[in-house]
Amino acid sequence: MKKIVVGITGASGSIYGLRLIEELLHAEMQVTVLVTDAGRQVLGFETGLNLAEDVQECHQQLMQYFGATDNLNYYALNDFFAPTASGSNPAEAVVICPCSMGTVGRIAAGLSDNLLERAADVALKEGKKLLLVPRETPFNQIHLENLLRLSKVGAHILPAMPGFYQQPETVADLINFVVGKILDSLDVEHQLFKRWGTDK
Repeated sequence: MKKIVVGITGASGSIYGLRLIEELLHAEMQVTVLVTDAGRQVLGFETGLNLAEDVQECHQQLMQYFGATDNLNYYALNDFFAPTASGSNPAEAVVICPCSMGTVGRIAAGLSDNLLERAADVALKEGKKLLLVPRETPFNQIHLENLLRLSKVGAHILPAMPGFYQQPETVADLINFVVGKILDSLDVEHQLFKRWGTDK
């Protein structure tokens, strides 16, 4: 069972993170969820899912929301005793979805002020997958330089830019396209969108 960390930050587009977690759990991955304070606020505003600040209560909320069992973990951002904080127990991949430009900047600077930033740093130093899903527009030069810096050291930059060649009919179709591209990068099979040149 693959271990995947999914981080949700304060960028708009928290529904992408929720949908990704749902699909990873469906694919029987071991998922660790990390949510920043700003991510919790935006998540509540955009989706109505108001996560408790208490760690145990929040974990139970997520378990209930996703109908998960023992394959979903949740840790506070100040818990550096969590398994994902150490290179001796790295996840196969860390996905930050959506990823704020503040988070991008701190990771690019090598900072690890919280567990999510530390997990990203561990992924880079251990040669594991780090996928960043920025949802910002327009980018300024600082944003672009930070993203390029991370790309040069092995991070995969996958902006939340849905394609339209699949002729989406709903917002869910647009969300599924982006989440499907993330799953492709993680080598996780899915049926979230019709592939170019195929009937499926």
